[in-house]
Amino acid sequence: MSQKEKRKRKETQHEIKGTSHPQKVEFDLYAPDAREVYVAGDFNSWDTQALPMKQHKHGVWKARVKLPPGRYEYKFFADGCWVEEGSADEMVPNPFGTYNCAVGVE
Repeated sequence: MSQKEKRKRKETQHEIKGTSHPQKVEFDLYAPDAREVYVAGDFNSWDTQALPMKQHKHGVWKARVKLPPGRYEYKFFADGCWVEEGSADEMVPNPFGTYNCAVGVE
């Protein structure tokens, strides 16, 4: 059996078992005046210092993380304050009277 056939067979077995590989998810936030930005969510126990974002061109901050399949809520933490970011695929109310962003990973 060739390497390609072995790889395909392994992928098929994972699909049959209902398991999938983690997928890269990119988070971005437009915050041109921010000095530091983090992304926190249920994937990192809402740790506001665990996932720093890097500033890119035109004031956009980005971070990438591999996540297993599932649905995740998150929020940005910029310069010590929670930020409600409105361009997420989904916004969901949280227990604090504000909103969290949500992303699904397949």
